[in-house]
Amino acid sequence: MTQLLRSLLCPLLLVLALTPRAIAQTAPPPADQLRTLSHDELEIVKVLTKQQNAWNKGDLDGFALGYKNSPDIIFVGHNLSRGYDQMLDSYKHGYPNKEAMGTLAFTDLEPHILDDKYAFVLGHYKLERSKKGGGNAEGIFSLLFEKTPDGWKIILDHTTG
Repeated sequence: MTQLLRSLLCPLLLVLALTPRAIAQTAPPPADQLRTLSHDELEIVKVLTKQQNAWNKGDLDGFALGYKNSPDIIFVGHNLSRGYDQMLDSYKHGYPNKEAMGTLAFTDLEPHILDDKYAFVLGHYKLERSKKGGGNAEGIFSLLFEKTPDGWKIILDHTTG
């Protein structure tokens, strides 16, 4: 019995001893550490930069170009909504003018490529606007992107704030 226990225990201990080293070698760098973004990650950040610029010009139609124009996209915020048209109508209703839109800034963007067709991004947003325009707002978001013939597009937007 002791020989059997020893024959099972030794390989198990070896695996347990090597596992932390293997995990440490494959773990992504900490979020606060600089790293070079891949081509696809840069393309995704460009989508968000274009959205931010369009928003700050008061151009909701330009902002919406970052989303896939599909009835299947999903937006999760205070409510759940589906579809490009509903998403755009909701933005136009909630932000009827430049004062209500204020100035948008995306920060702490963390793009992660899942495979050749999908990626997600974590980040923060801050919306600065007057009290009359609705007051400042900020929060976090997670976005799921799909690589389409028109480039990377948002298909799922979960925003809190």
